[in-house]
Amino acid sequence: MRGLHPDSQTALREILAVRKAGARITFVSGNFNIVHPGHLRLLRFASECGDYLVVGVHADGHEGVMLAEDLRLAGVKANSWVQYAFILHDQPADFIRVLRPAVVVKGKEHERMDNPELHALQGYGGKLLFSSGDISFSSIDLLRDEFRHLNYSTIRQPEKYLQRHGIDTAAAADTLKKIGALKTLVLGDLIIDEYITCDALGMSQEDPTIVVTPVMQERFIGGAGIVSAHARALGAEVIYVGVCGTDATAEFAVRELEKAGVKNTLLTDEARPTTLKQRYRANSKTLLRVNHLRQNPISRDLQERIMHRVTAVIDDLDLVIFSDFNYGCLPDEMVSRLIDEFRAREIMMVADSQSSSQVGDVSRFHSMKLLTPTEREARLALQNFTDGLVVLGELLRQKARAENVFITLGAEGTLTHAGADNASGFATDRLPALNNAPRDVAGAGDALLTCASLALAAGADIWTSAYIGSMAAACQVGKVGNIPLTVEELRREILQARPFAS
Repeated sequence: MRGLHPDSQTALREILAVRKAGARITFVSGNFNIVHPGHLRLLRFASECGDYLVVGVHADGHEGVMLAEDLRLAGVKANSWVQYAFILHDQPADFIRVLRPAVVVKGKEHERMDNPELHALQGYGGKLLFSSGDISFSSIDLLRDEFRHLNYSTIRQPEKYLQRHGIDTAAAADTLKKIGALKTLVLGDLIIDEYITCDALGMSQEDPTIVVTPVMQERFIGGAGIVSAHARALGAEVIYVGVCGTDATAEFAVRELEKAGVKNTLLTDEARPTTLKQRYRANSKTLLRVNHLRQNPISRDLQERIMHRVTAVIDDLDLVIFSDFNYGCLPDEMVSRLIDEFRAREIMMVADSQSSSQVGDVSRFHSMKLLTPTEREARLALQNFTDGLVVLGELLRQKARAENVFITLGAEGTLTHAGADNASGFATDRLPALNNAPRDVAGAGDALLTCASLALAAGADIWTSAYIGSMAAACQVGKVGNIPLTVEELRREILQARPFAS
């Protein structure tokens, strides 16, 4: 063992101490940046060539290494075919001369190359085998594409809905041109969404736990922040007032909002972290979500500072969007004061109050032009878990004194419940979900709220606004992560999406 790195010497002693007498050792070495299907095939093949599989993970600094050695080692150790894995600081051939494995396995692509391991093996009669099926691909590029690429072919036009309400798609698209003249204020909870894309390795050998290794992290503005960014990307002049902590997450939020062109006032609350929601994903599915947040109401001092900031801009506003996640940024008393101020100036107001893992009451946002709750949120606000959707929509409209209500139904689309000058006093219609292959539904409600509200403020009727908002949601769920919608992509879908019966 003389001349080997101390870690290699330790590995040799441990391997020889734990393997069974007479067990044939198989050895594999490599970078293992991402344990992809080709690696899994190679490791399985290697395990079948002997009794005890040893894997040397190249140390940091080795050619081609992209991830830290501890992450790469953890990924290999989690594989059930591997009996022992360690960080290899030496050349594989030097380690092989001392370990003397019965078999060394390399990828098939090495078969026609010079292999220094072969000379080491010939010194004692070991074998060098090449595994088939070791595929290679640009994993990071593929994963990044999942976040950025929108598959337009899965979005459809609600042809019958358009016919029922006499909506011309060209006229609807032209509505987007009017958004640029709107001055919009967004109030609500700032959220940062972090997507941690993982490679699923299998089950742990120690306990029944799913084992993954992180491959890539992406952060996005969420909550009222993405509502602001959507509105700005669609052309509106946007002011966002919210609350953040004193942390790196807040610094990221400020940078992203400035990059999006949003005029923001983020007031610092030292009693809370900036809300961070982490989603661990593998194979395009979310495995786990971890929330870092506080739900206590903000202090009276912060409430007064928000009121002061709003008062400074209130006379220039065309639209106010309350984007509430019930994390304490919009306490009841402050909301009531704000609504009174906006009503006195006849400023259009809309609201969404989300109750996912938390509980809220969307009806506290009274006198709105539009409310956009989910069915669950509407039922929680009314404590009504029996009546049908139409009755539910009308009861909520009356309780909140709202003009219009959209009840969002996930894969079943959206129920539009509108105040109307007819005998019944209201009218109802349903839009189906316009994207039949969603990739990430997390931002659908934010896109619907923002775009439908801007369309209303730009002069569209409630039915056209519901259509534009639903088309925006269809675009949003076609991507992973909250990426601001643009006028160009929304206009393209309104004019070019293929029809389906609805």
